[in-house]
Order: sequence, then C-alpha cells, then structure tokens
Amino acid sequence: MFVFANFVVPTPELSDATENRVVNLIGFSVYLGGALVVGSLWGTKRMRAMRNFLDEERDPTEAERREVLLGPLRLALVNAVLWLAAVVIFGALNTSYDGELGVAVAITVALGGITTTAFAYLLSERVLRAATAKAMMARPPRRPVVPGVVARSVIAWALGTGVPLLGLVIVAIYTVGGEDIGRGELARTVVALGGIALVFGLFAIILAARAAADPITSVRRAINEVEGGNFDVEVPVYDASELGLLQAGFNRMVGGLRERERIREAFGTYVDRDVAEHILEEGGMEGEEVEVTLVFLDVRDFTGFAERAPAREVVATLNRMFEIAVPVVRDHGGHVDKFVGDGLLAVFGAPRPAEDHAERAMKAAIELCARIERELKGELEIGIGINSGTVVAGSIGGAGRLEFSVIGDAVNVAARIEAATRETGDTILISEDTRNLLDGTYELKPRSDVELKGKQGKVTLYTPAP
Repeated sequence: MFVFANFVVPTPELSDATENRVVNLIGFSVYLGGALVVGSLWGTKRMRAMRNFLDEERDPTEAERREVLLGPLRLALVNAVLWLAAVVIFGALNTSYDGELGVAVAITVALGGITTTAFAYLLSERVLRAATAKAMMARPPRRPVVPGVVARSVIAWALGTGVPLLGLVIVAIYTVGGEDIGRGELARTVVALGGIALVFGLFAIILAARAAADPITSVRRAINEVEGGNFDVEVPVYDASELGLLQAGFNRMVGGLRERERIREAFGTYVDRDVAEHILEEGGMEGEEVEVTLVFLDVRDFTGFAERAPAREVVATLNRMFEIAVPVVRDHGGHVDKFVGDGLLAVFGAPRPAEDHAERAMKAAIELCARIERELKGELEIGIGINSGTVVAGSIGGAGRLEFSVIGDAVNVAARIEAATRETGDTILISEDTRNLLDGTYELKPRSDVELKGKQGKVTLYTPAP
C-alpha cells in the first residue's frame, strides 16, 4: 500500500514532494516494524489459551474452546486495529503537507486495511483448522459461532470486486470534481486497481470457495465410506459455521448407524439373523398361522457323554456341532428357532415365507448328518425329526422381553419324531405330511407302526435311503 499510495494514486502536486516521500518512507519503516512487533505480541497473547491446551495435549475448557472458535475473528481484529492506526497516522502525516493528499492517503490505506484484514480472517480460519477440530472434538457446535458461507462469499466479493471498484469510484469522483489528472496517471490507476481485482479477487474467491467446499468434500468422502459398510468413519469438525454443523450432524448420524449396526450384530449373535432383520425392519411380528417345516435335532445319549467328559469339553463339543448346524440351516433358507439343551429346533418357511420349505428342510437335514459325522468323527450321534404343518408364528413374551417363535402341534410332533429315531435306529425320520410335500426326488423307506409319545395310534414315518 505504501508503493500504491506513492506511485499509483493520483495526488496533488507538492513543492516539497521529495521531502514528503522521504518522511512517508521513514514513517512507513518505523510503523511497519512497530506494527509487526505489536501485532505478533498482541496476537500471541489473544491465542495463548489455545496454545496452552494444545501444548498440554488435553481437552480444552469452555473458555479455551471459545478462544479457538473465535480465533480467526480476533486475529482479524488485531489487523483491523493496526490498519486503523495506520489510517490515522499517515492521514495526519500527509495532511500536514496538503489536506487533499492526507485524505487520498487515508482512503488508500483504509482500502488496503479492509483487504488485508479480510484476507487475515480467511487465511487464519484455514491455518487454525487443526486446533478448531481439537477444540470441537469433545463438544461439537449446536449453532453457528462464526460467519458462514454467505458471509465468506460477501468477504470474497468485497476483496475481489468491492474494494477495487470503490477505488475506481473515488478516482472518478476526484476527476469529476475538477482535478487535473493526466491520462498517464489515470491509466496507471485503472490498470493497478484492475490488476488487484484480478489477482487478489481470484485468490479471495479460491479461499472462500475452499472454505465452503472442503467440509462438504470431507462429508462426501465419509458418505462413500459408510456406503461401503465402514461405520467407524468420522469427519473432523474444523468449521464453527453452519458447515461445522453439517460435519457434526454427519458424525451423529454415523454414530446412530454404528449403534444400530452394533445392535444388529448382537441380534445376529443371540437371535437368528433373519429374525433379527425382520424385527429391525418391521418391529416384530403379530401371531399368524403359517405352513412350515420343522427340523428337530437332538444328541443321542448326551447324558452318558456329559458324565464321561469334563464340562468344558462337553460345551466345546456341543458348540462345534452348533457351529456346523446353524450355517447349514441358514444356507438352506431356514432359521434356528431355539436351542433346546443339547439340540435345536429349526424352522423353514417363517418368518420369511418359502413355498419349498419341505425341500429346504430335507436338504439341510441330509447335509447336517453328513457334515456332523465327517467333522466330529463320531464324537456325537444325532437324531433328526422332520415334520410339516400349520403353526402360529409371532413374537412371544411380555414385560419388555420378547422372542420370535413358532408354537403348535406340528412342533411337538417334530420332537416326537426325533425321539422315535432311537427306536428305529435311523438318523433322519420324516412325517407323512412332509413326504407329501417333497417333489419325489428322494428315495424314502417307510417305518411302519411307529408310536409317537403323546399321540394315539401308530403312524408311518420315512427315512431317506443311504
């Protein structure tokens, strides 16, 4: 601005112009050195609270947090005060030579101060992002604390267009007022102000645009991570305007999704995944009659095995069997309704309907037998009973504790059929109802005159041929 005021701005002719420039140069040198020292010490003092918590690597207090959020504004204020002092000092200094000269210099310095102060704000916002993110990590903002997108856009306009245009308007007024300005001086002024508008205007627009775009870009990238299944992503909140609210709001949203996923995973551990998905999507299920196929699996002579083996080995062996059984049931479109001591009840056809529920159950039972025999190598012998029929499926329970289950006579019959495997010596037995639903691709051998506990009369059951 010293160069601009002395060699570009049109000024009245002075008899002692050389002396004026020397005096201005001395004043400029002294004031610039003093302003740098005062500004550095003053700015450092105003930001001391920020330095304290950063150096100590701890969470900021509320006062320190506010100090950081308002840091760019306070640093801009330091610049503004120093430039205002320059306006007064150099305006008065040049007024002593010529009143019009003093006014011209004061206006020139003021325009430069506006530009520099605005740049100081935009740049310090960018420089202080890391400290701002640290300050807002513990407690993100709930309302804007600093100027937002609109204010930054206005600042960029003022830097790139407003200040140079104001300079041109002042020169025009000065010319229209009757002052004799040479074509060379006028051209030099217009070119200089136009150059400032092009160079500093572009820089200001880039700063303002990046200040708005960077937080949005960080959120967009984080959204891509969430869409890819990464719920641990978090956006650093380094903006105290409405853009910071966007960043903080995204983090709260992802936190909710993360909690939902944690619940989903917990459901998937303690509740069958299909049932968990159904509960999360629809909030439960009212009781309704559905036709399903039930697979009841139980370990034979489990009491004897539990007496012979240590407790840890018993539990470990059972878990190995269930680790085989649960995925097999799920792979065939069923779900494990419940674990019953050393056995389990699997349901095909609920909660997600399946027309071929009997086929799915049969395939799952055959694969279960083969894999348990192969992988457990005879450590456990199992029996499987399969029955099809109508049951009531829904959420059962009360007082805040519910579970999805199926109830009905068909469930009891499946358990009785499994118990009959001990009498017939077969690993798999299926009921007449299930046999009627199969497509005929299985070779089934009948087991006639089988008594089912709790049922009158004898029934015919079937076992798949080896």
